[in-house]
Amino acid sequence: MKVGVLGLGAMGKPMASNLHKAGMLHGFWNRSLDKAQSLAEETGIAAAGSPAELAADCDMIITSVSADQDLDEVIDAMLPALQAGSVIVDTSTVGVDTVLLQVAKLAPHDVAFLDAPVSGGVEGAKKATLSMMVGGNAETLARVRPVLEKVAARIVHMGDSGTGQATKAVNQIMGAGINQAVTEALAFGAAMGLDMDKVIEVVSGGASGNWFLQHRGPTMTQGKFDAGFKVALHHKDLSICRKMAEKITEGDNRLPIVEMTLLHYERLMDAGFGDEDISSLFRIKSKLFDKNEK
Repeated sequence: MKVGVLGLGAMGKPMASNLHKAGMLHGFWNRSLDKAQSLAEETGIAAAGSPAELAADCDMIITSVSADQDLDEVIDAMLPALQAGSVIVDTSTVGVDTVLLQVAKLAPHDVAFLDAPVSGGVEGAKKATLSMMVGGNAETLARVRPVLEKVAARIVHMGDSGTGQATKAVNQIMGAGINQAVTEALAFGAAMGLDMDKVIEVVSGGASGNWFLQHRGPTMTQGKFDAGFKVALHHKDLSICRKMAEKITEGDNRLPIVEMTLLHYERLMDAGFGDEDISSLFRIKSKLFDKNEK
């Protein structure tokens, strides 16, 4: 199987690198040339000149883009060149309606589409330990699973097309709540004058321990918010979750954690912190204990 990767961002680039290490990467394309050139130098594989060129040369393409519109555009760009029987596995986070649109668009061309968003952060992408939640045809997933196992440690078929993205929405809402809890608790601990390294160590080993606390706690308490999962991207994802909730409740319900986190992220983006890791929420929580902010 000739495997291509379209989109070499924070998640797509390490996934492509892991496929290359496994001897499975056949080609790739990225909108910005510098990232494509960097991977070309790393792998010795020439970057495709366009999405259509990648599609013509591969029978499986893993896409990793930032937004619904981006996915729609690259699918349209690949459509004339896609081979019958090929498979597109989209690891982006997009809306269910966008998934169903791509499925309908590709089906007449005998091209399968799996919505397969991932969780595990940049670290998981680099270590190939991602969790992948997949919607679409089970037989198609079985066919491409040996490839996906090179980028993800846990691959679960969730059901029909769109169920992968619905599951990712669950993940993103939960992540928002964890971010709110961890940043607020650590801001409180810092205000109490505690040794935060010790706090993180002992709490991580108890009932409140979690991935975010272990991996982001030490950096956020040092005021370091290097990009992992960007504030602006989580804001986009939670906006998708909000639309999903409005659809299933006919607009009569709100998800409190989602609404609060969207508001906080908007404040961070307005202050110029949209490209920081979501642990940047610690900036806002710390101000709760700043007497000068009262």
